[in-house]
Amino acid sequence: MAPIHVLVIDDSASVRRAMGEVLSAEAGFAVTTAGDPFIAARLIRERVPDVITLDVEMPRMDGITFLRKLMSQCPVPVVMCSSLVEDGSETLFQALEAGAVDVVLKPRMGVAEHLAEQHERIRDAVRAAARARLPAQRKAGVPAPKLTADAVLAAPSGRAMSRTTEVVVCIGASTGGTEALRQVLEALPANAPGIVVVQHMPQSFTRGFAQRLDSLCAVSVKEAEHGDTVMRGHVLIAPGGGAHTLLERQGARYVVAVREGPLVSRHRPSVDVLFRSAARSAGANAVGVLMTGMGDDGAQGLLEMKQAGAQTIAQDEATSVVFGMPREAIARGAADRVVPLPGIARALLTAAER
Repeated sequence: MAPIHVLVIDDSASVRRAMGEVLSAEAGFAVTTAGDPFIAARLIRERVPDVITLDVEMPRMDGITFLRKLMSQCPVPVVMCSSLVEDGSETLFQALEAGAVDVVLKPRMGVAEHLAEQHERIRDAVRAAARARLPAQRKAGVPAPKLTADAVLAAPSGRAMSRTTEVVVCIGASTGGTEALRQVLEALPANAPGIVVVQHMPQSFTRGFAQRLDSLCAVSVKEAEHGDTVMRGHVLIAPGGGAHTLLERQGARYVVAVREGPLVSRHRPSVDVLFRSAARSAGANAVGVLMTGMGDDGAQGLLEMKQAGAQTIAQDEATSVVFGMPREAIARGAADRVVPLPGIARALLTAAER
């Protein structure tokens, strides 16, 4: 197979050198570098790269502005690599909304050493981006309308209901999942079933991600904490980076447990860990949804949920940014339904009603 041609855009010579060394150390990558967007634009005119890694703070033009111009004129998969996305800042969401498919955190000090330590994360992000289907390349679909409570669920509406849910929805996603999750959660009514989400994100990003979703959605969204109760009208986002998030039953209610553990399916938190815990704790009272992402994390867990009696859903290829995780689940017979992104909110509500 031809190598993945990566254009590294960063004003720091040391970062360009470190990124080049990280990628070039493994077969399958060809690296070109540029010190600012204007140099990058000339290189892109000569040859369009397969993937771009892009800093935010650069001379003459900032990375977000360049990203927007790039996606409007010559869409290329972009992985943001910046210290400005630390702590889930607004810059992270601007980058994702502008079309970036993934984000790699660059610390403010010791950048070269950090990038060397994160070599697998960087390579995985670039590989996934190379396989990403950009919005302009996706099959057009009609956005899902806002779903009213009366249309699907009979329970009274309300943003912060206190009673325990009878059904738990578990969602897993990776590359492309941040925007896909936003579309799904924005389409849910305020009294949707309790939801637990594992989205592969670096540590410290998930709190800001949850806060952003909370400001946009009728349901309440927060970063999960150990012991949180899963309740109707509430979405819990697994904290990124350092631990796994599991579903457990305590009497008549479901709670999340956040526990340290080794990488599972190369991830922590892992979708497989969440889904397997749902199969054990909730069985037929659960709904599993596996969305866009590279690799196979969640595929086996979704199968175990199905075998335990849960309703299971996988996102379809046409609307997945990377059709890796859903493809693996479908191949294993784990999905009851294969659904395009605009229909996932309605599908999970219908499944929960059953």
